[in-house]
Amino acid sequence: MNQFAYPAYQALSDLMLPLRHGAALVSRSLDAWPAIAQTPQARALRANCDMLALAGLTHARPPFAIDSIEVDGRTVGVTEDIADSTPFCSLVHFVKDDASLSGQPRVLVIAPMSGHFATLLRGTVRTMLADHDVYITDWHNPRDVALIHGRFGFDEYVHHIIDFIETIGPGSHLLAVCQPTVAALSAVALMAADAHPAQPASMTLMAGPIDTRINPTRVNELAKSKSLAWFERNLISAVPYGFAGGGRRVYPGFMQLNAFLAMNLPRHIDSFADMHYERAKGDQDTADAIRVFYEEYFATMDLTAEFYLETVDTVFQRHALPLHELEVRGRKVEPSAIRRTALLTVEGERDDICAVGQTLAAQDLCDRLRPYLKAHHVQTGVGHYGVFNGKRWERQIYPRVRALIYDNEASPTNVNARAQPILPLQSIPPPQAVPEPAASTTAQEGAPDAPLQAIPPEQMLDPATSADDASDQDQRPAPAAQ
Repeated sequence: MNQFAYPAYQALSDLMLPLRHGAALVSRSLDAWPAIAQTPQARALRANCDMLALAGLTHARPPFAIDSIEVDGRTVGVTEDIADSTPFCSLVHFVKDDASLSGQPRVLVIAPMSGHFATLLRGTVRTMLADHDVYITDWHNPRDVALIHGRFGFDEYVHHIIDFIETIGPGSHLLAVCQPTVAALSAVALMAADAHPAQPASMTLMAGPIDTRINPTRVNELAKSKSLAWFERNLISAVPYGFAGGGRRVYPGFMQLNAFLAMNLPRHIDSFADMHYERAKGDQDTADAIRVFYEEYFATMDLTAEFYLETVDTVFQRHALPLHELEVRGRKVEPSAIRRTALLTVEGERDDICAVGQTLAAQDLCDRLRPYLKAHHVQTGVGHYGVFNGKRWERQIYPRVRALIYDNEASPTNVNARAQPILPLQSIPPPQAVPEPAASTTAQEGAPDAPLQAIPPEQMLDPATSADDASDQDQRPAPAAQ
């Protein structure tokens, strides 16, 4: 264990804090004098202050800041409620104040516990709220969790998911992004093996490392290039005393952020240079957009040592899940047990963290799931974050996710916009007597006597349904020649 890494970082962070706060104060003070703030000298000063204010990390979760959404052209208020809570996680429920939306499908969004807070999925949640009743796992920073609450490893992560599914209730849906896809698939497999009544109706796995042997990325190669003892010796440190979790062994968030930055360092340097240039030039909107992104990006959380090391071992080094060797609290995880939960896997064409094919592997693991309950989508032109954020997520990926969820809702009236209700038997009229055809006609056509004839199926449909079917029939293309 690297005993000095975390205390040294914290000492430097505390030393820089007054300077960062002073820079932020100067930057905000310039807003009080617009005439001065628009001078070239003031714009350059503010650009420098922004750079200095961002030169540090925060370890507190930023707000989701989702106070309202647009639904069918009207504004609907949203409030956050804690549906369930443990020392390591809160189940946040986004409650809409419109009672007419209470019957929407319930979706549990499983946020990654990989150095950033659940607010990294703010855009994902905002998009889904219009059509779904959304819950999300809000993982707590381990440096704020006292040692008295015990360990938190991969097994505890999986059972948190199971417990939260039980809290939401039967018929819910799962959406896991990136790292938690392995834990989500494991949780559903264990629930299926137990014939659990709260098994989710559908499961969407997005850009996750189900099988990292396929198209290995730089992240995968790094995880296999060192022994588990090397990771523990160099990357694990202890939370300094003075925090609630003082003494807890963690993989510090600042180390994770350094690894992320190193992967695309030139691009991040260019972004900071652009922010400084745009602020000094006077383009406040562009500069603010870059600053807001990095304020979120620099909000980091630690990982418990148990969870990090077990994830490296089982997911990236031993490939325990695809090799059918993964165990959770002594129970083997068998995705073949899943037979009722529909599966959608989503990947990004340019993903350099979880390459194409790694998430698709879940389709083969769920080999007893019927083909019509499986779907896969590769989104062209997006990297890792574009799978769950941005325009392509909203316009091309999200409609597929929504379709899977609605198509697997328990109520037939809520399946999708074009679904027709199934008529109960009592609504179908009994067969009626039909006059016997004339003898000449019968003899001429050679038809047998038929005193009773059932009503044609098309006459049993609702008139509105028949009209829709007729319009569809008019637009249906003619079958191709064989």
